Amino acid sequence: MNGDWLLRGRDGRLTVYLPSDDAVLCRAELAPGGPWEAPRRAGGDQRLHPGPAVGQGADGYAHLVAWRPIGSGESGLVHSTHFRPRLAPLDWAPIGHPDKKGDRTGTPAVTVDDRGRAHVFVRNKGGGVSLLAQKEKGGWNPWQDLGGEGVQDRLAAVTGESGLVELYAAVPGGIAHWRQEEPGKQPVRTEDTGASARPGTLRALATSAEHTTLYFTDERGELCAWRPGSEPVPLITAAGPGPVSAVRCDIEGHDCTVLAQRSASGRVAFAAYPTERERAGAWWTESGPQLPPDAEVAVALDEHDEVVAATLTPPTGTLLLTRRKDEPGLALRAWREV
Repeated sequence: MNGDWLLRGRDGRLTVYLPSDDAVLCRAELAPGGPWEAPRRAGGDQRLHPGPAVGQGADGYAHLVAWRPIGSGESGLVHSTHFRPRLAPLDWAPIGHPDKKGDRTGTPAVTVDDRGRAHVFVRNKGGGVSLLAQKEKGGWNPWQDLGGEGVQDRLAAVTGESGLVELYAAVPGGIAHWRQEEPGKQPVRTEDTGASARPGTLRALATSAEHTTLYFTDERGELCAWRPGSEPVPLITAAGPGPVSAVRCDIEGHDCTVLAQRSASGRVAFAAYPTERERAGAWWTESGPQLPPDAEVAVALDEHDEVVAATLTPPTGTLLLTRRKDEPGLALRAWREV
């Protein structure tokens, strides 16, 4: 999944979204902090291509986007909304193609503004970025070409605390940033940074009323944090090759950002530091069993606003979960399979 696949719904229940062959599966807690239901297929029986995306709005609704085959060498994007964890997601609905027709052009990314409108970003055949945004009262606006050249796959879309939508994308020689100047307006490219990111390592998080922060691994293997308007800051050596998962939380009265990543040793590595104070430093602490190389890691907040973490092994669907203990620091309970 491109995006945070471990989410807390409006009712406090956790949900995970699992890519599986030609579908997206979802699982949810039967009650907050309780047992989990069996996986079920999301969006009906349509066959999907790999690489779906998920994003969540302030209303707690999850928006899923994926490519589906529609003919020989042709694909189209589809969208589904999941209102509550125990409800079935809506059936997949076609939303078109950034170039009107053709095959897949890149992995989609989706974020949701403060009015509940999904914004779908995807690379187009020209190597730039295209945007499809929902209307506030239903339906979709026309596709918009945001420009760009040589945009790499795995875009990172995020909505700031302001409710404005932003996008980060790796481009030749650096990373580009687009941001809405007003609600409902087309995002505009604001600036680039010359720091190069390893492919597939971009992850964005809203970190204050003014800023979002992009996390990425640079060519030296350093996990860096970048807020447009300043220079990227090396935070810590990346624990492993993939992207980090990140969440803001309160730790003993302090606004902190918690990062999680599958480490080179195969375990999950956690780090925490005061939000937007990267120069305070951070260090990794490993937790849990050794995981397969393709295992994915996610962190979120549970019904008590405490850190919860999950790992997923896609081929088997094995899902492991841990939560923060009720004690000082970031101590975690034993991992368990759900």
